[in-house]
Amino acid sequence: MSDITKQSEIRFKIGLDKQNVPIDIKWQASDSKNQELRDCKSIMLSIWDAAQRETLKIDLWTAEMTTDEMHSHFFQTLLSLADSYHRATKNPYVKEEVKAFAEQLAKKTAEWENAKG
Repeated sequence: MSDITKQSEIRFKIGLDKQNVPIDIKWQASDSKNQELRDCKSIMLSIWDAAQRETLKIDLWTAEMTTDEMHSHFFQTLLSLADSYHRATKNPYVKEEVKAFAEQLAKKTAEWENAKG
């Protein structure tokens, strides 16, 4: 007998150009109060395939996503991953180590961006 008492669905709709490059990304969650498809510029999705014992990834972004937005999205994702990993494993080191790494990488990224002119 299943313990599932509720189901939720997350849906993505990707508009592609002739070269299969994303030009429009929308998402919708069945639990959301707003049932309309909402615009977004990027998806970084990671799925654990239990049968293959490996991570499957979907990384998509539109041409409208700026480099600054990608930097923010990436660094916020790193910090969020550290929080999730800490909650799941109780590893006492991960949160601070990943945070320190992200801060160091953000500083180097800013220096790199500034050097580009």
